[in-house]
Amino acid sequence: MTTAREAFEAKKLAQKYGVVGKVAGRYREAGYKVDVITTDEEAGYNFTAYKKGEKLAVKVFHKSGQVPVEVVEKLASEAKEQEYKPILVLYGAGPKLSESVLSRAGELGVSIRRVRA
Repeated sequence: MTTAREAFEAKKLAQKYGVVGKVAGRYREAGYKVDVITTDEEAGYNFTAYKKGEKLAVKVFHKSGQVPVEVVEKLASEAKEQEYKPILVLYGAGPKLSESVLSRAGELGVSIRRVRA
């Protein structure tokens, strides 16, 4: 159950950071402590989330079209350096995954989530 405080913080994240903030707000509502690092699409990951010893590095991809394999590889390498679990979030119906990207994500240990707008 989301507390009023968590809902308020999630709404503020969405207003401040746009699409990345909306996804970060969902993690906040789930009880994670969220630190938004950047909204830059070239960054390895956009925000980190912490909960009960679990550390996540989350990359939000929201462009239409195929997800490049470089996005998955960059996320995995930067997350492993900091000892985070890499999560790739596909926002909306636009991003598509090919079999090669999906298999590469499995090899690198990247979890893939889809968030509908």
